[in-house]
Amino acid sequence: MAGSDRGDLTRTAILALLGTVGPLSRSEIARELDVSPATVTQLTRELMGHGMVEELDLKPSRGGRPAQRLGLVGGAGRALGVKVTADHLVLVDVRLDGEVLGSWVRPFDPAAADAPGDLADAVASVLTAITGGPPLLGVGVGVPGSVDDQGVGTVNAPTLGWQAMPVGERLRRRLDLPVLVENDVNALAAAERLYGRGRTHRDFLVLTIGRGVGAAIVADGRVYRGARGGAGEFGHLCVDPAGPPCGCGARGCLEAFVGSTGLLAAARAKTPSEGSPHGEGTPFMESGPLKGGDPLGEGAGGAVAALGRAAVRGDAVAREVFAGAGEILGRATAGLVNVVDPEVVVVLGEGTAEWPFWQVGFDRALRAQLYPGRRDIAVEVESWDETSWAQGAAALVLATPFDAAGAAGEQGRLVRARLIGTTP
Repeated sequence: MAGSDRGDLTRTAILALLGTVGPLSRSEIARELDVSPATVTQLTRELMGHGMVEELDLKPSRGGRPAQRLGLVGGAGRALGVKVTADHLVLVDVRLDGEVLGSWVRPFDPAAADAPGDLADAVASVLTAITGGPPLLGVGVGVPGSVDDQGVGTVNAPTLGWQAMPVGERLRRRLDLPVLVENDVNALAAAERLYGRGRTHRDFLVLTIGRGVGAAIVADGRVYRGARGGAGEFGHLCVDPAGPPCGCGARGCLEAFVGSTGLLAAARAKTPSEGSPHGEGTPFMESGPLKGGDPLGEGAGGAVAALGRAAVRGDAVAREVFAGAGEILGRATAGLVNVVDPEVVVVLGEGTAEWPFWQVGFDRALRAQLYPGRRDIAVEVESWDETSWAQGAAALVLATPFDAAGAAGEQGRLVRARLIGTTP
């Protein structure tokens, strides 16, 4: 390998180390990467010259001179993250250090005749608003479905009506930028690895609850994607073959019980019908979104929020619905924990707003089904807003320089080239 190639790899390794571990001294970098201190001194000087690494505070020493620590410059790069939903797009502009510089919402119809083209147009319109500032490294897209390869970006997403949709190809052709496409929960896991719990845990689960249910498995610091990019379809684990139909075409999936549709169906089943004596669980059912209609339409989010407000007020039926869903989810999660043995479970998603009511059933069922040595596993719930999905998508790009496994392929190489300034 030529000397310049080795230098580029070592620069990338230094950025990777600082991005995933945090600030380190030059001697610590040399030790972690098994390279000479002289090489680290030379390369970090170059990275500082490019404005990508900066000197921070002095690290206290037990003896001798304190060591100067180095850290990433947050403004060295940025990425646009895009979350695709069934009726709109959420887009965010994110710096290398995770700071959100701007956010946008755009209407979107995945069933349109040229949905990928419409997606590309929406992204292009936002890109015109973020000229100037740190260099744009690329675009990350999170979708509610499976993706063959991040760097290729062919999507299968039943909830969007997409089969072998060439999202990555269309976006790259339109934008002339590196584009990475990934399952949205896996994208959240990438963000956790870069900015969240993954900085201190190399093996963890990301569990999402909301309209659907998802999971991402991080093993030895890497998101496990499976042979075809479809790992983590936790919501389609069958919990009862005689259960309700699921959007995937099967019956009795976990998502059919604890996703938005399942929660609303359980609430209706537990509420007396019109003309019957009213029980204490009826007031929240009088709101519009809970009185029939398509549970997957615009009213689903509002209906579940209404259910949550009823639970806060002490409504017995609402609390029973969440506790029952939590119990089902806890049992299923225990099976996953027993199989992959993570250090921690991180819970994310729109449904975390009602987590105290889920937790009643979840914790009991989870602990009861875990192997004895794993019953003390931590379950950590993080704050949430809609831009979190898009931030996860941006992290696909921002994590690429720190990806020693090269999961992003040629698109990852292009991102790294843009970061170290070898391409315009």
